[in-house]
Amino acid sequence: MIGDLVGGHPRAVRLRIVMAFAAVYVLWGSTFLAMRFAVETIPPFLMAGMRHLVAGTLLLAWSWRRAERRPTRADWFGAAVVGVLLLGANGGVAWAEQRIASGTAALIVATVPLWMVLIDWGRPRGIHPGKGVLIGLALGLVGVMLLVGPGELTGHGTVDAVGSLVLVLGSVSWAAGSIVAAQSPRPIVPILATAMQLVTGGVALLLVSAIAGEPAHFSLAHVSAKSALGWGYLVIFGSVVGFTAYVYLLQTTTAARVSTYAYVNPVIAVLLGWAFANEAVTARTLLAAAVIVAGVAIITIARASSAPPPVAEEAIGD
Repeated sequence: MIGDLVGGHPRAVRLRIVMAFAAVYVLWGSTFLAMRFAVETIPPFLMAGMRHLVAGTLLLAWSWRRAERRPTRADWFGAAVVGVLLLGANGGVAWAEQRIASGTAALIVATVPLWMVLIDWGRPRGIHPGKGVLIGLALGLVGVMLLVGPGELTGHGTVDAVGSLVLVLGSVSWAAGSIVAAQSPRPIVPILATAMQLVTGGVALLLVSAIAGEPAHFSLAHVSAKSALGWGYLVIFGSVVGFTAYVYLLQTTTAARVSTYAYVNPVIAVLLGWAFANEAVTARTLLAAAVIVAGVAIITIARASSAPPPVAEEAIGD
């Protein structure tokens, strides 16, 4: 996939763009289900840490010789800061999916653009959101309230509160990491920077796993085939293929078009969770999904004329 996107005749560019969009839309939308399967028999932080470390090492080996210069200590430090914020959030998603359906998790994670607006607004010399962004922000927050709010308001039981809180905090962490990455210089090729973030973030997640005592209670003999396949899918299709496709799209098409993955992925995740994991899709879920996706879409369109998406990074749940 990497070679297919980078090399070849210019006449194949249109086909590559279609393939790359399909990868980002479908593959990243499917990673929530793969993650749910993976954490059935693999501890979440151990699973996420090994996934990102392996994927980052593969990308690092491929991109290292293509870089114009070798990364400095400052480059590695910057990658570590961003990697911890972004992939720590991804580890939180893995943990939360032990308690929350994959489709519901994807919907909560879809609120990342909302938190980016709030963080960017609150920081020194931050950007004041326009009217359209504020409308999208309000819609997105209403959607989250519909999804995880009190059952008496919706006529159904609540989504797990602790899992929801972890997903919200993870979304905030991802948003903060994206903004930090946007303000950081990029002296090396994007895929190499991405590989460094995956490696450092993966190491950080393995440290969290060790502190949580996960390795002591883990045995390869107890890993199911479904979990092993889910983990392998996340490494190859979620990280290596999906990540490369995203970087390629950022370099070949408009920022507004690329960012549409943010409101396509949750729809894919909900449908796959319903079809392959028997996850319930209630009227409340559909209503919340419509409101959240509408809010994110409005924010994306309203910000389309401003700066491009801040990072060429893997999406939080991917």
